[in-house]
Formats: sequence, C-alpha cells, structure tokens
Amino acid sequence: MFVRSTICTLYHCASIATKYNTNLAALYPRFNRINDIHLKSYKVYQEAPDWRPFEKNFYRPPDNIHPKEDIDRFISKHKITVNGPAPTPILSFDEYCFPDYVQNELKGKDFTTPTPIQSQCWPIALSGQNLVGVAQTGSGKTLGYILPAIVHVKNQEALQKREGPIALVLAPTRELAQQIQQVANEFGTPSNVRNACLYGGSDKRPQVHALQQGSEIVIATPGRLIDFLDSGMTNLNRCTYLVLDEADRMLDMGFEPQIRNILERIRPDRQTLMWSATWPKDVRILAEDFLGSFTQINVGSMELCANHNIKQVVQVCDEAKKRFELQALIQNIHGQDGQPRKILVFAETKQGVDYIGKYIKSCGIKCSVLHGDKSQKEREHILNGFRSGIVNIVVATDMAARGLDVAGINCVINFDYPSTSEAYIHRIGRTGRGGAPGTAHTFFTENDAERARDLVAVLREAKQEVPDGLMEIANSCSPVRKRKLFYGNPFSMGNQKLKHGGGHNNSKKQRR
Repeated sequence: MFVRSTICTLYHCASIATKYNTNLAALYPRFNRINDIHLKSYKVYQEAPDWRPFEKNFYRPPDNIHPKEDIDRFISKHKITVNGPAPTPILSFDEYCFPDYVQNELKGKDFTTPTPIQSQCWPIALSGQNLVGVAQTGSGKTLGYILPAIVHVKNQEALQKREGPIALVLAPTRELAQQIQQVANEFGTPSNVRNACLYGGSDKRPQVHALQQGSEIVIATPGRLIDFLDSGMTNLNRCTYLVLDEADRMLDMGFEPQIRNILERIRPDRQTLMWSATWPKDVRILAEDFLGSFTQINVGSMELCANHNIKQVVQVCDEAKKRFELQALIQNIHGQDGQPRKILVFAETKQGVDYIGKYIKSCGIKCSVLHGDKSQKEREHILNGFRSGIVNIVVATDMAARGLDVAGINCVINFDYPSTSEAYIHRIGRTGRGGAPGTAHTFFTENDAERARDLVAVLREAKQEVPDGLMEIANSCSPVRKRKLFYGNPFSMGNQKLKHGGGHNNSKKQRR
C-alpha cells in the first residue's frame, strides 16, 4: 500500500513540477529522502489538468500594532506555541484582518473577541501558509478555517459549469460535516459563497444537485467524496484550499487510504490546513507527506488535557450499581431549580445505549438514543429535538463524542468509561463549549482499572479533585493503555460473574 501510494504521488507531483518548472523537493521536502527512485525513468500516464495560477495571500497587517508586552502576555496566558513563520495574532475584531463582507457578519453577530486559536490562526491562514492547528474541542476552530476559506474563494476566478470546488473540507463523520455546513451557511450565504455537504447514509440526489448548481466549498466525509469523484460527479481540479478537520479522528477510523487517495488528486501547491485535538505519530506523518513546509500552532498543553471550564466529577462504584447511581444523578441534575437540563449520557456499545435508554424511560424520564444503527433521518430528528429542547436527555455511543455541537449541554455523564483517555476528553468536551461552564460526571469501576492513571493525570492537569478510590485503583495497577473488553449486560446484577467467563459465550448473552 505504501509503495503504491508513494509512486502514485510521485507520478502526480512529477507532472506538476514539470508544468510549473518547479523543483519537486521544494514542493515536497519529504520525498527528498527517497533517493532510490528516479522520476525521469517513469512515464506519466495521465496528462495534468490545466491548472491556473492562483492567489492565496490576502493578509494585511493591522494599522495599530499592539505592544510586544501585550502580545507576549496573551500568548503566555493561553499557552500558545507557534513553530514556523507566523504574523502577530489579532486580539480583537477591531483590528483589520478580514474584508468588509466578513467583518460586517462578525459585527452583526456580536462577535467581539476571537478565541485564542482564531487569534493566531487567522493571520496565518489568510497569508496563504500551510497550517497545522492542535487545540482542544470547543475552541472555535471551525470558524478559524471557514472565514479564510470564504476570503480565498472570493478572490479566485468564478466557477464554470462542471467545475469542482475551490475549497474542500474533509471531516470524519456526517454529524461534524453537517455542523461545518451550518457555519459555512451562516457566513457564506451573505457573501454568495455556496457549499455542498457530502456524506453517506442518505440520498445522493440533493447532494448531486448542490454540486451541479456550483458549490465553491465542499464539506465531505472521505468515502462519499471518493464515490462522487470516481463516478465523475465532481473533480478537484480547481481545489486550492484544503482543510482536514479532526485528522486524528479520521486516522483512528481507518480513513488514511481514502485521505491519501483524495489528496493525490489535488494540486500540491494548494494551501492546506490540518486540525487535530492530539498530535500522535500518524498525524505527524500525514502532515509531513502532504503539507510540505507548514506552521504549527498549539493552544494549551501538548499533553493530554481537558477543557478547564469543565468541572469533572468522578465516582468510583460497583458495576452492578451504576444504573441506580445514574437514576439518582439524572433526577438530581434534571430537576435543579425546576428547570430541565440538557444531559448527554455516553455508553460504550449500541446495546448498552439501548439498555440505558430503556432504563431511563422506565424511571419516567423522557430521553432519546443515538448510535450507528439509527438512520440519517432518525439521527437528524433526534438532534433537532435535542437542540430545540423537545428532548433534554440523549444517550449515545462515541459517535457523538466529536462533531456534536449542541448549544447549552449542561452535563455529560460517562456511564461507561471509554476505551481511551483521548475519547474521554472528547466526550466531556461536548459541554463547556465556547467558554461556557459545564459539568462531567463519570462512573469508574474496577473494570476500568487499566486507565486509572491516565484519568488521574487528566484530573490533575485540570486542577480537579481526584477521589481517594480512584487513587487507590491507580496505585494498584500498572499503566497499561489497552482496554480489557467486558461483554456482560451492564444492567444485570450478575455482571461480576460474567467478566471472568469466556468472551465467546458472553458475546452470545449480550446479543440475546
């Protein structure tokens, strides 16, 4: 797979280097290490599209520059680190950064102060540089790349019939893609910048219609986009602005071959922005392969950390008693001050989600369940009801841990502790968004002992209380990160007997 991907990229880049009379090593420094492959010995089987020159630097420094002390104080306060060339961050919307058609929309929505990631990434993105942004969930990164995308699109030649998008945003899930589209609609429609959202699990016809109308921005999941590319419904010949959102999540989901397939169809002198909540080795390799030289921004600690606006409450309990603890907790939270609260409950499996949903309903509390077996229409209906307040409690799998941006979620409950601490960070990040406070309650049992030390580290970093019971578990086990799967029914009082049984038999019990 690696050899095939590399050769395909080399064919692709050779034609571009020839067309623009450009040194390939300058476009892709990573390939400078491949000394045993001589490009001249290969025949390029497909003629490169007639790519036009394009402009990607639209940044103008503000008239009034803040004193260096103010900039240093801002960077230190928000733990911003920058590796690579970068203009000075903007500290307010009063500083000139965007054209009037964008500034007017920001002022009309009462946006006064950019988030830390926006302050630093906007000048870099507008200057046309490749960018890697590492920041926690809820940090405002979507607006961080959508506004520069709109400016980029407005400064290119208008789309002609059957031409593909100028800007492409890749996202791991349909929910995240739809949320990105909402932001693109909100700020792109007044500027007459059209978009199409492509994702699987739904009718292709509306998506085809949006492409045929001419969409300057396409937001897509990798699989559905490849379907449209292979069928000739669209192409990426005009794409000069590329965004990879939640790159770590896409790699976790096994999308690397699809991502490489897509990126090899786009001219390498494009501008690329990659966003990730973490910076693991596989994300670094992807960045080196397809971004060439880039500026990296990190907001907050490079270590695994949670949003400090979220109060984390961890309760150590027995597996068999979790359902009773859940009932008491929901009744307490849901009825505070006589006002219903928006609560998101996480479980590890689809069966667990269904069990929890039925149990909550049996207690006389209305709720909905959300997991991969739900159709797209059902998902949208559940999320719309959650947003509007028709339903205030949703039980979900980790499919809702990223890309679910529902305003006003007061509390996240981890009924099951997730398989990784990274997933824990993303789960609790569904509350406390946009600087608002939030609360996360987590049930932790002996079955989760292998992740106790990671959780303690996250709590300490966020200056949260570490329960004595959790410390005892952490001190008594080795720091092994692999999850020990549990196949029992979480609502069975006999769980503890099941965990010692064979996985095959327990799986049958769960299916029944």
